[in-house]
Amino acid sequence: MSIVIESPSETLSESENILAKARENAQQVGLRYAGDISPRDAWQLFEQGEAKLIDVRTIEERQSVGYVPDSIHVAWAIGNPLVSNPRFVRELEGKAAKLDVILLLCRSGKRSVAAAETISRIGFKNVFNVTEGFEGDSNLKNGWANRNLPWIKD
Repeated sequence: MSIVIESPSETLSESENILAKARENAQQVGLRYAGDISPRDAWQLFEQGEAKLIDVRTIEERQSVGYVPDSIHVAWAIGNPLVSNPRFVRELEGKAAKLDVILLLCRSGKRSVAAAETISRIGFKNVFNVTEGFEGDSNLKNGWANRNLPWIKD
């Protein structure tokens, strides 16, 4: 049995096109999750209610650096030094369904990849990594916060 993935087209909505392009790129490069989404595209999907934005950073990172309003927090790692959160999957399952479109956000886009691979293996079908993360690469001045997308700090 083969799976046919359609190329993005003009008949899809803008949100559907974003997701379709990410899926197509993921398949081409062999990602083990649905795909990568830019911060700007992630904001569009989240703002339109098309996806759940899950912040996988530690609570300390969210408090000290800031976070996206209305994002859901489920820490991928905890403590100092960081160790895997043994409750990550259970906590995520309490906040998102396996068919939800899930956008994972961390500091730089690395922990969110690990989280995306893990939850894709257990049956989450629409898991996307937000590239660049929240803070991005300090040398490049990228990331959610540096792209002037909405965020707050308590």
